[in-house]
Amino acid sequence: MTTAAVGAPGSPRRYLHSLWLLSARDLKVRYSTSALGYLWSVLDPLVMSAIYWFVFTQVFQRTVGHEPYIVFLITALLPWVWFNSSVSDFTRAFNKDARLVRSTAIPRSIWVNRIVLSKGVEFLCSLPVLALFVVISQFTEIPAQLNSGLLWVPVAILLQTVLLVGLGLLVAPLCVIWSDLERTTKLILRALFYASPVIYGVEDLPGAFETLAAFNPLSGIFALYRVGFFADEWDAWVIGIGAIMSFLFLALGIFTFRRLERPVLKEL
Repeated sequence: MTTAAVGAPGSPRRYLHSLWLLSARDLKVRYSTSALGYLWSVLDPLVMSAIYWFVFTQVFQRTVGHEPYIVFLITALLPWVWFNSSVSDFTRAFNKDARLVRSTAIPRSIWVNRIVLSKGVEFLCSLPVLALFVVISQFTEIPAQLNSGLLWVPVAILLQTVLLVGLGLLVAPLCVIWSDLERTTKLILRALFYASPVIYGVEDLPGAFETLAAFNPLSGIFALYRVGFFADEWDAWVIGIGAIMSFLFLALGIFTFRRLERPVLKEL
């Protein structure tokens, strides 16, 4: 392939071409050694959804969320899987390919962005799980009601991408300099799952917790994913704050990455 076809060195076109190649490599490596391949993108969220649905509808008397609860649950659980798996991989983004990070002339941010892209592709591949349960719900007493709010899903994807890129540029270099942060990040992710409106909605939180939840950018992002099925999930305050927080994390990530890029290269 000629240089003209992929762009001159340092050009945005060359960057995007390299980003796609690295992301495609990640997906190929992950699924080429697996007998089930792509099905893992579907089975993982499917099993998680089934477990939470059983616990909160058959074992405990649930007072949160909307009906059909399985659709309410999956609309946030699928993007949570994208978020969780991306942040987990950020902790090893540079150490995993240390030699390439040191030797290539490609901007080092690509090692973060390729994780966001590859995990984002897996997220898109898992959406048939949501479609399946939306169809199944049509044969139940309370079917999922689709509305024009579905048009906000691309905005939710964009905001989540912005948030993840910002977090990646923040977490990846810090984990190289302070290796203990890798384990700390895993603990934070476990707590964040329950602190984010995955199994409940923001409006289900009592008192001041509802206001505090708005400053978790995932709250606004999940609301945008859900509003196409549950119109009551629209909350301009939560969504607006979520968007602002996402871009603030992006700005913080860019600032931190630029300050720590050289120390990271020395550490590697």
